[in-house]
Amino acid sequence: MAKNNSLLKIEGTLDNLTFYKSADGHLVRTKGGVSKNRIMNDPAFARTRENGVEFGHSASSGKMLRDAIGVFVFRAKDSKLSSRLMKVMSDVKNQDLVSARGQRNVNEGLASSEGQNLLKGFDFNNRAMLRSVLFAPLTIDIPSGKIVFDNFIPASHLRYPSGASHFSVQSAFLNMDFATGISAVTFSDTQNYPIDTLTSSFDLEPDGVPIGSGTQIYFLLIEFFQEVNGVQYLLNNGMYNVLNILEVI
Repeated sequence: MAKNNSLLKIEGTLDNLTFYKSADGHLVRTKGGVSKNRIMNDPAFARTRENGVEFGHSASSGKMLRDAIGVFVFRAKDSKLSSRLMKVMSDVKNQDLVSARGQRNVNEGLASSEGQNLLKGFDFNNRAMLRSVLFAPLTIDIPSGKIVFDNFIPASHLRYPSGASHFSVQSAFLNMDFATGISAVTFSDTQNYPIDTLTSSFDLEPDGVPIGSGTQIYFLLIEFFQEVNGVQYLLNNGMYNVLNILEVI
């Protein structure tokens, strides 16, 4: 794969070259390779088929998670979220030490603390990562999903973008069964505060524990706003919004 830096930007196939546009610009690659029929049937490609199955499973697991928490994802994401999340899911899948090669999966990987730690801390927007925005301790009550902030000073404990006058916080508590694709999620109320030097304590408690079983995942969403004539406007279409997985159980 190479970049097309010429003045002529085309898409499609020309002779043995395929031109296409991606998030990284205009790219070009050569055609060719092993036929699909051979990959699917030749014993020499058994490992390739196994890798393909596991690759597909990791991708679908990432989509399950994005869909389950979609209302949050729409408010804080970057252009490469899908590929970044799939990479993490593939790493989690590798923690499955009980399934045969080609059948390793995210659900079994998350049964281990190693797999859980790989997903914990994931940021959905790599332009605004939690560790670079929030500088205040918080605690999570695992059974209820309640997140508690004590002695919080917005102007000191947040790295906020220029022009921001207010911020909001909201949490989510997700039960996700990656084996079946069944999920349930509950949300806290949104709390909105001015970015000032006043000290306050507050908590975010979801409206109940989500039903079902599976992996419990706890999310925190931070959004920034600019107030103009008494109306708050989302800052720069959410570019600086944070969505982070705080905990995985």
